[in-house]
Amino acid sequence: MPVGGDYAMLFGLLPCPPSTPTAAPDPIGLCAVVITYHPDPDVPLRLTALAAQVGHVVIVANASPPAARAVLRELEGERIELIQNPENLGIARALNQGVETALRRGFRWCLLLDQDSAPDTDMAQRLCVILAGLPHRERVALMGCGYRDPADHGPDESAAVAPDEPQDTENVITSGSVLSLAAYAIVGPFRDELFIDYVDVDYCRRARAAGLRVLQTRCTLMTHRIGAPSRHRLLWMRKWTTNHAPDRRYYIARNHTALLRESGQYRGPALLLKSLSRCLRTIKRIILYESEKQQKIIAVGQGWWHGMRGVMGPRRGRSAGTADGVGKPVRRVDGS
Repeated sequence: MPVGGDYAMLFGLLPCPPSTPTAAPDPIGLCAVVITYHPDPDVPLRLTALAAQVGHVVIVANASPPAARAVLRELEGERIELIQNPENLGIARALNQGVETALRRGFRWCLLLDQDSAPDTDMAQRLCVILAGLPHRERVALMGCGYRDPADHGPDESAAVAPDEPQDTENVITSGSVLSLAAYAIVGPFRDELFIDYVDVDYCRRARAAGLRVLQTRCTLMTHRIGAPSRHRLLWMRKWTTNHAPDRRYYIARNHTALLRESGQYRGPALLLKSLSRCLRTIKRIILYESEKQQKIIAVGQGWWHGMRGVMGPRRGRSAGTADGVGKPVRRVDGS
């Protein structure tokens, strides 16, 4: 797969030099890209509301069952476009499909969203206002926003510190982020072989390595949750866990380990200790609080081992239409 300048040439784009100003988007100049997988009944309502905020919506549906395909097809129209993947190709491939569609339609900015993210009614407008206030937009790769978690009933602290003033950060989550397509031409596509999890972390890392900015505004603009979080009491402490399914535990462990190895920050025993300690903390949480303990512990161990060896792609043994994988894994041999 082409990356960087090669990817820019593929779409007839050239990397935007630092001296070239990049126009701020208005909501009509924003293309929303939404990835779905077995969408819940409320997804059509969220997508219809989203289409009223932006210029265009691209839905990329991974392995939708027949009933969901029929519902999504009913949404297609002048403002909503549907890409149907018969198999689950992963979040990274689906994001690339959506972004490439936006590029072909002439958009320069994308709003990326998960299917279960519920944007506020003024999300697109407020993001565009924030971007318009930035003095050097040509250096922005993407900007994430704050979100409220429906499982967290505590006070919303996101507005405590200058909510409209974006700050430089290492990473932002994919959902709710505005992606510069000029920067995408420089950074290259989301990495297919990661499949799901840490796709955003890897992209942000490559963007910063290219000298671009990754920004986060603390302005809360959507409702979103990670996993199926639950709170537990351990002695005098309150603990949260995400309750991710075994496949997701595999991808989280594998991709975290793989990116740690690729970073070059840790080698030999230091890499072994750093990567294993994270996995052991996850296993402890699974044992204490979560169901499907055996399957998840096996998934974490397998993910760590594959991350150390560079075995990427869909999880081994997963078949088309399963929760998180299709086909055979890809073995990366270049160590990058």
